[in-house]
Amino acid sequence: MTVLLPAQEVERAAALLRAGDLVAFPTETVYGLGADARNGRAVAAVFEAKGRPHFNPLILHLPEAEAAFDEAVADDRARALAARFWPGPLTLVLPRRPECRVDLLAGAGLDTLALRVPAHPLALALLRGAGVPVAGPSANRSGQVSPTTAQHVMDGLVGRIAAVLDGGPCAVGVESTVLDLAAGGAALLRPGGVPVEAIEAVIGPVARPIPIAAAAATRTLRSPGMLLSHYAPALPVRLAARDVTAEEALLAFGEPLPGAGAVWQLSEARDLREAAARLFAGLRRLDAEGARLGLRGIAAMAVPQDGLGAAINDRLERAAAPRG
Repeated sequence: MTVLLPAQEVERAAALLRAGDLVAFPTETVYGLGADARNGRAVAAVFEAKGRPHFNPLILHLPEAEAAFDEAVADDRARALAARFWPGPLTLVLPRRPECRVDLLAGAGLDTLALRVPAHPLALALLRGAGVPVAGPSANRSGQVSPTTAQHVMDGLVGRIAAVLDGGPCAVGVESTVLDLAAGGAALLRPGGVPVEAIEAVIGPVARPIPIAAAAATRTLRSPGMLLSHYAPALPVRLAARDVTAEEALLAFGEPLPGAGAVWQLSEARDLREAAARLFAGLRRLDAEGARLGLRGIAAMAVPQDGLGAAINDRLERAAAPRG
């Protein structure tokens, strides 16, 4: 049985984590599926609950930068980025410390860890109360649309986890940016809530991600969210739509195209922050409405690539990718 916990029961949620149970919790990006990262059985339960491939590493959530750097080696760039963007939607991939007690499965057996400090008061209270690094991938079945409300989590994981800590809707709505600093350079592994241009303003040039298909061709993924078919609704997704039929649902950005069987507006004002926050909820709604109405697909209008648009387009490309 999965329990929906109100925000004031954060200590109960922390106790469940310490006991090895799985607890979904809100962050500023999406809801995370939390487990004690030092408890191998709890980490394995995350993969089981999500149906997630074991080669795909998990992001660790910590309450402050120094707690994160107790687990991994931080250079001057990492500390500068942490000072600028933590708490916030930035994940750093750093070399794992030899004495680190995080279970190897959480990092997919790699010599690196992906870490971040979330910018959500309830998440931070939970992390402080739990007192352990918390593995926290998105709280959904693997490959499905990420959850931005407690109800989204309940819809996908009820009966598979112990509890959901309800913190209301997520403000950012797309996952964190993932930056790899472990090999000496700086490489963007996944665009997300912090635009790469803002990162470059702190540490200089950042290498852009390899193409999605190339990332999926290897089973040694250095970051979560690099699988090809990911964030996928059941209905097929068509990108950069310039027209739409009555047999399609429309994911609109700006003035909607006429003729769709159902419409979800990301942002009528073409505001990328609003669009990011509404993206996953929109894919869920159109998938459900499309099934109810007998529609054949989802047409997504084009979104600019700048700023948060890069993260939105990354998620849409994965939603539209061929299914394995």
